[in-house]
Amino acid sequence: MLRRIAASALLPALVYEIGNGAIAPIIALVVLSAGASTSTAGLMLALAGVGRIVGDVPAAAVVNRIGDRRAMLGAAGVTAVALVGCWVDHDLWMLALSQLVIGMCTSAFYLARQSYVSEVVALHQRARALSTLAGAHRVGLFIGPFVGALAIHLWGTRSAFGVAVAATVATAVILIVVPDQEVAGDRPQAHRGGTSARIMFSRHRELFCTLGAAVLLVGAVRAARQTVLPLWASHIGLSATATSIIFGIANAADMSLFYPAGHVMDRFGRLAVAVPSMTLLGLGMLAIPAAHGAVALGVVAVVMSIGNGIGSGIMMTLGSDAAPADDRTTFLSVWRLLGDTGNALGPVVPAAIAEVAALGLGISVTGLFGLAAAIGLARWVPRHTPYATRAMARAHRPERTSVGRRR
Repeated sequence: MLRRIAASALLPALVYEIGNGAIAPIIALVVLSAGASTSTAGLMLALAGVGRIVGDVPAAAVVNRIGDRRAMLGAAGVTAVALVGCWVDHDLWMLALSQLVIGMCTSAFYLARQSYVSEVVALHQRARALSTLAGAHRVGLFIGPFVGALAIHLWGTRSAFGVAVAATVATAVILIVVPDQEVAGDRPQAHRGGTSARIMFSRHRELFCTLGAAVLLVGAVRAARQTVLPLWASHIGLSATATSIIFGIANAADMSLFYPAGHVMDRFGRLAVAVPSMTLLGLGMLAIPAAHGAVALGVVAVVMSIGNGIGSGIMMTLGSDAAPADDRTTFLSVWRLLGDTGNALGPVVPAAIAEVAALGLGISVTGLFGLAAAIGLARWVPRHTPYATRAMARAHRPERTSVGRRR
């Protein structure tokens, strides 16, 4: 299964994310070097996330109209143009506009790739495919800063944008050269388009207001993890070097678990991963205020990364499970909108509480969000996916079905 989608899905995702990873560390540096304030730098960092939220629903119309491959090619092309603008134009307005556009293009790219993988992979292998796709994104984001650092060392800070341009162009070349795989034959041919996001939300209101709320909380806790760890490290007086080492070790633990996570989901059901993932993230977040040294914070960071790692691809998998056979892309656009909204709000919660109370309290509240997400997933996943538990997953495996037919 992985060999089938490696060139057409996993490789483009990995290369595309190398570009995103290359520019991620330098956005704030470029803004500050232009004489802007720290708050302006923070706003600039948030614009890509805003672009993803703005682009989620329109992306479905684009993907439905021109198809997965062309949508990704278009997203890569527009992203390359925006990156060239960042590279050659030093005005902050260009950087702001480019970040917004890149976020919108990323929405289209992710949506098209998820829709493609959901259709070409057999149902009993879906979780492994989507968790590996999520792993490819993470590996690309991990490699990107190192490639960018080499370019910066040789040619200066803005050369990281050149790395991103090269990665995006390479992604487009891969999409042109590598053919797509045939749609899996274990389900009826799905129809695309014809349903607006508003109508889709109305038809599945109960799902989006229950399981969708849990998805929003998952996005919030995952995004907050990346923010609160460096904030707490600074709060307890750790050096930048120590903080970077903690992050590196934690990210290594995170990336090593994406394929086992998908295997467990396919074999033992989605809840076998979803609930432990958010429980570990929530408990780890609650433990951060009790960590007063590098070792303690490192242990907590690894525990949280294990929780995040075993949940690799879980949101994409649940969305693909719950999506209707017809107009899957529009459904997934609304689904992704909920997750991206959580990603945008997650870092705001602890920061806002820290402004009026204490950082530790803000982190603890975010930890409670994680536990609430675990409870919500445990309650609502069985209602909306036929692969929630081990028994449900076994009942839908091909060998089980064929045995039943012989009998």
